[in-house]
Amino acid sequence: MEGKRHTHPHAHHDGHHHRRRLFRPHSHEAADKVDTAMETSREGLRTLWISLVVLGVTTVVQAAIVALSGSVALLGDTVHNAADALTAVPLGIAFLLGRRAANRRYTYGYGRAEDLAGVVVVAVIAASAAVAAWMAVDRLLNPRDITHLWSVSGAALAGFVGNEWVARYRIRTGRRIGSAALVADGLHARTDGFTSLAVLLGAGGAALGLRWADPVVGLLITVAILVVLKDAAREVCRRLMDSVDPALVETAESALRGVDGVLGTGQVRMRWIGHALRAEADIVVDPQLTVVQAHSLAVAAEHALIHAVPRLTAATVHIDHSPVRGDPHAALAHHGGVSAG
Repeated sequence: MEGKRHTHPHAHHDGHHHRRRLFRPHSHEAADKVDTAMETSREGLRTLWISLVVLGVTTVVQAAIVALSGSVALLGDTVHNAADALTAVPLGIAFLLGRRAANRRYTYGYGRAEDLAGVVVVAVIAASAAVAAWMAVDRLLNPRDITHLWSVSGAALAGFVGNEWVARYRIRTGRRIGSAALVADGLHARTDGFTSLAVLLGAGGAALGLRWADPVVGLLITVAILVVLKDAAREVCRRLMDSVDPALVETAESALRGVDGVLGTGQVRMRWIGHALRAEADIVVDPQLTVVQAHSLAVAAEHALIHAVPRLTAATVHIDHSPVRGDPHAALAHHGGVSAG
């Protein structure tokens, strides 16, 4: 029923004419698509390693100040920064796995590893929120004096600046290459920046003799982390549930209707696999077209989709037409979960 980029697509027969045609049309050269996928993976890995270096330097500086001041708040922030740096590991593994070619077991490839890494990142954000809340409550119940306030403030400010820079870098790259996991990791870095800011504000309060300032600000920052957690979890869950921006579907439908010879469109489905999009589309054509003509039209339809939809690497186009005699999809009517197009 479905050809896989063959020059001779298959079709069903009812003894008199073709009743239903489903084509896997040709597209841009496979090598070009591999190069694009490799480039996005390289860009993602480059972002991870650069941010890892930045956060590593920030963590070392903060650890030195912790040893000097004995600040428990700064110690917690240092641990958060170290944890954020280490989230680069599962994401890096996911990007490397995503380069592996599809096989008979993983027929769509290994791009989903990136989404699983996003789940790990969300879990780390949740853990950071729990630790921040626990430390804030502990400091509220057991107030502690902080020494070397200027050094603590400087380290906290460095932590905030470093995390915010990394957050913007990861989010910007993640959105450019379509990686929900990298966006979530950028949001995670932002939560640690908030924690650093809490240390800074707490140190300011301690300088004024307000011992409760540090834990109260810590609780407020915990709330901010939970808000970021909600956004990151929603992004990753939507990706796992094959959610796409409805505007992309509208763009795809408009592109298909603009192809000469397409009389109408049926269902258009899309899903993210890592940071690449795949699509399935139904188009209505003249029932008098030959198999070769219909196949050429399917090729033109996929070509239009790839140019119109960002990050789309492949599309399966189903050629359909108004039935000449009876319903060509009647044989599938009793299969409730099967789309007839």
